[in-house]
Amino acid sequence: MYVGIDVAKTSLEIAEHSSGQQWSFSNDDSGISQAITHLQKLTPSLVVLEATGGIEVPVTAALAATGIPVVVVNPRQIRDFAKATGRLAKTDTLDARVMAHFAAAIHPTPRPIPDAQAQEFSAMLARRHQLVEMLTAEKNRLGTALKPVKTGIQDHISWLEQELDKINSELRRHIQQSPIWREKDNLLQSVPGVGPVLSVTLLTGLPELGILNRREIAALVGVAPLNRDSGNLKGKRTVWGGRAMVRATLYMGTLVATRYNPAIKIFYQRLCAAGKSKKVALTACMRKLLTILNAIIKNHTPWYYTNPKLIGPCH
Repeated sequence: MYVGIDVAKTSLEIAEHSSGQQWSFSNDDSGISQAITHLQKLTPSLVVLEATGGIEVPVTAALAATGIPVVVVNPRQIRDFAKATGRLAKTDTLDARVMAHFAAAIHPTPRPIPDAQAQEFSAMLARRHQLVEMLTAEKNRLGTALKPVKTGIQDHISWLEQELDKINSELRRHIQQSPIWREKDNLLQSVPGVGPVLSVTLLTGLPELGILNRREIAALVGVAPLNRDSGNLKGKRTVWGGRAMVRATLYMGTLVATRYNPAIKIFYQRLCAAGKSKKVALTACMRKLLTILNAIIKNHTPWYYTNPKLIGPCH
């Protein structure tokens, strides 16, 4: 039995694939409780939801807490699946049916659900990302702003910088209070190029780190090259999809690593010398750095480096 749940701000639309039955509940504590009780009677093999910017978190956590197998998938996967099966219309009830069909046909593997502390970290990290984006936008405006609005922009920049300092301090405080998080943070930051922001981003946005193998973790982040071949056409390998915030932060960390991490620096220079474009070389370095970090968390071994042919705990 496979179930799909479309999560809206005020409602939960639930569909069961084999029977075609559907139910609707309110998206609040009472409605979620009723939905969980109903699903426990059905004993589904798998429940699929879309990632909807955090709205899906309460019901996902409730499902996981009761032992119901649940997986949250990328909305693009659901839309592509719907198009492939000829369902072009989009409503809450139709989406729930599509997700139930997706669960039955694809059998996506459930991933670990972040615990309450990880969700708090994730929320703070998302807020930090928003503050950085607003700061960048305001600083860009300041360069061309006229005198009547310049003072207001400068005041807003000062306020944003204060808020950013506060949330950075809060993130550091939370990490230091948790022995498990502190250990993982220390392991990750032992790698040259990995700072506090990348470490926290990986810990909160990529709980699968250290659990999956190197190919799976690269595909999950969106740095694994994908084939685009058909018949006699041999297309370029490209990377796409994955977790955007993790990938963006990993990119910035990799830029630093190409200068200060001896293993990544040598690898990057070798790729550039072989004629690879800087973009391709950087993407390969992102994948290599992620592989190293995945092995470090898996083996609980800090970074070490001896020579270009021996790169610490990933070998």
